[in-house]
Amino acid sequence: MLTHITSPDQFRTEFEKLSGQVVKSCIHGQTGKSGSPPAPSVLIEALKVGLPIQELDSLRASLNLPMDRLAPLLGISKATLHRRKSAGRLDPAESDRVLRFARLMGRAIEFLETEENARSWLSAPQVGLGGAVPLEYAATEVGAREVEDLLGRIAYGVYS
Repeated sequence: MLTHITSPDQFRTEFEKLSGQVVKSCIHGQTGKSGSPPAPSVLIEALKVGLPIQELDSLRASLNLPMDRLAPLLGISKATLHRRKSAGRLDPAESDRVLRFARLMGRAIEFLETEENARSWLSAPQVGLGGAVPLEYAATEVGAREVEDLLGRIAYGVYS
């Protein structure tokens, strides 16, 4: 159930609660472990200012991938990663890609039931994606939607 923001004070409160918790709420909020996902308006504002670098670390831990493998999947070079760590914040486009991967992890957990199953599935070639690895396929929004669609087909027994 999405939260609807009705006042500037409520928005500010929700935005402050979200600080440093975007990835966790997208991954676990969908499975009910930490409540409902944040309101879209709050997420949009968080993305506009850029997520704290800790969100990238949280995603890396959730996916159990080394940073030198995750950063290129997100379109972040080593030099850019170093600059972002110094600044403490990702830019809006990078933040959006981090959120995309967190959403996929949340959906995978929702349909595959455990984080370990989700990690394995997201990191292995899938017939339904023409043999592509879901995390690599999700480098673009179109690819991410295809991965989400495949997860939905799996959930409803229409795996192809």
